[in-house]
Amino acid sequence: MLAVMSVDAQTAPEVSRLVVNIVVDQLRTDYMEAFAPLYGDGGFKRLMAEARYYADMQMPFRPVDRASAGACISTGATPYVNGIPSLTWLSRQTLQPVYCADDARQHGQQTDERTSAASLLSTTITDELELATARKSMVLGIAAERDLAVLMAGHAADGAFWLNDKNGSWSGTDYYGTFPGWVSAFDRFSPLASRLKDIVWEPLYDGAYASFHYFHANPDTQQGIFSHKFKGDRRWRELKSSPMANEEVLRLVERTLEATPIGRDDVPDMLCVGLYAGVFDGQSVVTAPAEMQDAYVRLDSVLARIIYKVERTVGRDHALFVVSSTGYADTDASTYNISELGLTTGTFDMERASLLLNMYLSAIFGQAQYVTFTHNNHIYLDAKLIEQKQLRKADILQRSEEFLAQMAGVRNVFTSSELVLTPEINSIEACRNTLAMARNAWTPTRSGDIVVDVLPGWSVNCQNARTYVSVGQAHVPFPLFFLGPEVKSQRIIAPVAATVIAPTLAACLRIRAPNGSTEAALPLND
Repeated sequence: MLAVMSVDAQTAPEVSRLVVNIVVDQLRTDYMEAFAPLYGDGGFKRLMAEARYYADMQMPFRPVDRASAGACISTGATPYVNGIPSLTWLSRQTLQPVYCADDARQHGQQTDERTSAASLLSTTITDELELATARKSMVLGIAAERDLAVLMAGHAADGAFWLNDKNGSWSGTDYYGTFPGWVSAFDRFSPLASRLKDIVWEPLYDGAYASFHYFHANPDTQQGIFSHKFKGDRRWRELKSSPMANEEVLRLVERTLEATPIGRDDVPDMLCVGLYAGVFDGQSVVTAPAEMQDAYVRLDSVLARIIYKVERTVGRDHALFVVSSTGYADTDASTYNISELGLTTGTFDMERASLLLNMYLSAIFGQAQYVTFTHNNHIYLDAKLIEQKQLRKADILQRSEEFLAQMAGVRNVFTSSELVLTPEINSIEACRNTLAMARNAWTPTRSGDIVVDVLPGWSVNCQNARTYVSVGQAHVPFPLFFLGPEVKSQRIIAPVAATVIAPTLAACLRIRAPNGSTEAALPLND
């Protein structure tokens, strides 16, 4: 009888009613900590003091962009498993670039963009939450960028909303059902298009704020004085590359908490939020140091307001926050000609390389068009042609690797046969293994047959896509925070892989981890 009473008296820890998953594109730990004297008390300072703070999170694959990082965080898996190697890849059927969130079968809402999460090949943490609660959970994704909003929301969400590149309106897709009336009403009440002419990005503060110098830059550009208006044909893209876009995301997040029942009952919900902390309009800290400083200060304010609004709405004891980053893409080398400094540099032209490779293969295997297309740093071969000529693809790949490896600027050449046979390493150990990083970034059904990796300081020029600039493999840490009632505050310097986020959230929610995830959950209360 006593044993029964003892069991009855025990209760399981309460699951958070609302998980807020915030992913900040380009956020890095050193910048975040450097600007701490400029922050208020409710954003980064609170996270660094009260959260479980992992100061060195890394992506276990390379190269990394916003889409591949966002998918990794939401699925707990690398592109090899989740199917999102980059923002775009080449369709082997049409030989045309494919955007990661495009889906011709769907119809846009407040936009002509046809969108879904169908490109994700594994489940997300939000999908698993919907499955565990028989779709009683509310899951929403909000970001300025379409890909981040959708990849974070997942397949089974109630909605994903992003800023339209043509008119700044909040947009969605019928993939998630009917467009919510409260979003339409919010957009009509205060449309961004009518407010844009009055939005000016200037330093948030002056005085001591303007005299705070972290970056080594031209003193003329380091006075904390700048003013940017958003006008012309590129106004929406410029807005999205500024911290002013975060203000728009904040506005919709606050309205979401007011207009929906999210986080109001005992069934856990999830709100996915995408923010930005990168360079302004393709510049760098060399040419725009004051803008970068102000971007972090404004981001701190946005985070503080999100945390405050959530805790006021659902209760401090009922909310769990996770704040992470997509990693950082360094663009400093593109701001000046590094050859003038006597540094090794060059441009690897993918079209020229593929033309020479095809001539080489024709000389060995017979005249034909073996190379069909190049995209980014990937080369695609004609599989049907190789089969028709009764050639061994392994021989073609080996010859290609040997030929390309001799070209100027090439550091590594990876072939599909090599990457397929590489053992899976998704943990932090992969970050120390060049081959494992390349394998994790490669998707069998979407990536090229050959991947060219260039030397530090070299750029890859591809007319069929955008130019990638490699400025080295220097380690850049980015942060991971968990903040909630059952989380013990601690700063941890040991590196962790981004693939741990989804299984850790799954453990907090007491649900299954995404089906592509293989990592163990992080301990948050020891």
